[in-house]
Amino acid sequence: MSSHSPEAAEKIGQPGEFPFTRGIHPEMYRSKLWTMRQYAGFGTAEESNRRYRYLISQGQKGLSVAFDLPTQIGMDSDSTLAAGEVGKVGVAIDSLDDMETLFSGIRLQDVTTSMTINATAAILLCLYVATAKRQGADLRKISGTVQNDILKEYIARGTYIYPVAPAMRLVTDLFAWCQTDLPAWNTISISGYHIREAGSTAVQEVAFTLADAIAYVEAALKAGLDIDDLGPRLSFFFNAHSHLLEEVAKYRAARRLWARIMRDRFQARNPRSQMLRFHTQTAGSTLTAQQPNVNLVRTAIEALAAVLGGTQSLHTNSRDEALGLPTEESALLALRTQQIIASETGVANTVDPLGGSYYIESLTDKIETEAEEYIARIDARGGMIRAIEQGFVQSEVQNAAYEFQRQVESGERVVVGVNRFQSEEAPMPVLRVDPQLERDQVERVRAVRARRDAAAAAVAVAEVERSAREGDNLMPRILAAVEAHATVGEISDAMRRVFGEYRESVVV
Repeated sequence: MSSHSPEAAEKIGQPGEFPFTRGIHPEMYRSKLWTMRQYAGFGTAEESNRRYRYLISQGQKGLSVAFDLPTQIGMDSDSTLAAGEVGKVGVAIDSLDDMETLFSGIRLQDVTTSMTINATAAILLCLYVATAKRQGADLRKISGTVQNDILKEYIARGTYIYPVAPAMRLVTDLFAWCQTDLPAWNTISISGYHIREAGSTAVQEVAFTLADAIAYVEAALKAGLDIDDLGPRLSFFFNAHSHLLEEVAKYRAARRLWARIMRDRFQARNPRSQMLRFHTQTAGSTLTAQQPNVNLVRTAIEALAAVLGGTQSLHTNSRDEALGLPTEESALLALRTQQIIASETGVANTVDPLGGSYYIESLTDKIETEAEEYIARIDARGGMIRAIEQGFVQSEVQNAAYEFQRQVESGERVVVGVNRFQSEEAPMPVLRVDPQLERDQVERVRAVRARRDAAAAAVAVAEVERSAREGDNLMPRILAAVEAHATVGEISDAMRRVFGEYRESVVV
C-alpha cells in the first residue's frame, strides 16, 4: 500500500488525532517545545542540589533525579551492604532531611520532577510529597513522574527487592493513592530504555515495553481503578539509538500500537488514555570510552531522532559517561545539544517532519507488525508476568545482545573508534566522587536517627508492616513513616518482613 494512498492516510491519521502516529498534539513543537530534562544526581543531596540549581540557571525546564544503588534497593547508607556504593551512580537519599536538602531553594510547585526509582518508588514519592508539604505547596499542582516500573527490573536492570506479586501491589497502591491525593502526578514511566540498554532490538523495545504496560493496566483494573481515570496518567520512557530513521519509525509505531491497545483491548474512550506520552534518553550503551568527544555527535543524532519522532521530554547523555559521571562542562554541552536542535535546526517548525516518507511509513508498519507478533506470543504464555517468570523475555534480550556483540567483533557492524577509525586522544577529565561524601552521608543518617522521636518512628514503621500484612493501601502509612523521619531502609525492611525478597532464576 502506497504511503500516499487514501487507505494509508487514514491509518497514519492527523497529528493530535487517533491513532496518534504523527504525534499526540495537533501543533506539536510549534506551540510548545519538549521539556529539556537533564538527568543528574551524585554524592550527597547538597552536591546534587548545586548541580540542579546550576542547570536551572542555564535554561533547564525540568529536574530528573538519579538515585544511588543503596537507595534504589532499599538500604540505608550505613548498611554494611551499601559500603562503597553510597552516592556513586546517583544521590544518596536516606530520610526526609536528605530530600529537603536535595530541593533546597527549589519550589516544587514551580518545577516538574522525574524520579528514576522503582522498587522504592512509593517511599521516594512520599519523601517528595512530604518535602512539598513542608514548602506549603498545593499537592494538586505538584507535577512530575515517578518511574515505578518494576517489571523491567526483572527483565533488564536487577534493582528489585520483593517478589513480583507484592511489587505489583505497591505499583497499584501508588496509582490509586495519586488519583485522589496527587492528581497531576504521572504515576508510572513504563520503560523500554533499560530493556534496550540490556541489548534488545528496537522491535523488542516496543513490544516488551507495551507488554509491561498491558500488565500494569490489567493489575490496576483488577485493583478497581477505571481505565479512563488511569490511562491519562500513564507515561513511557524510550531509548534513542543512532539508527536515525529506525528510531523515528519506532516512536511512531509505538504510539499507533498503544492507541489501538487502549481502545480495542481495554475499551478506553478518553483520547488522553489512548495517547502514548513519552520521555526519551539518548543511548548510554552507544557511548564509547574511546574518543569520547565523538560521543557528542552520537548524542546529537540520537536526540534529533527523538525530536523527529515526537518525544515529550528529552535527556541528552554527556560525552564522558562511558568513563564516569558527567562533569559540569559535559552536562552543559549535552543541554546545549538540545537547545541547538530546538533553536537552530528548524525541525521544531513542522509537525511530524518525516511523516509521509515512503521509507518511514513502511518502517513504521514493519516495527508495529513485528511488535504485535511479540505481544501475541507473550499473551499466549499467559501474559507478561508469566513470560518473565518463565525467562522468555530475558532470553530474547540476551540473544539480541549476543548477536549485536558478535557483529561488532566480526566487523559486520562498525562502531567508530572501536573496531574502525581508531585514533589516540588526550585523556579526558573524569568526575570522581570524593570518598569523604560517603562517610559524611553515613554520619548524616545516624544523626537523623539520634535526634528524631524514636518511639514515633518505630510506631510508624510498625504501621507500614501491619498495612503490608493486612492488605491496606500502603501509601498513607509510608507517608506517615517518612514524616516521622523513618529511613528508606527501615521502611523497606518492614515490607521485606512481610513480602520476602525476590531471587532471580537462571536463564539459559
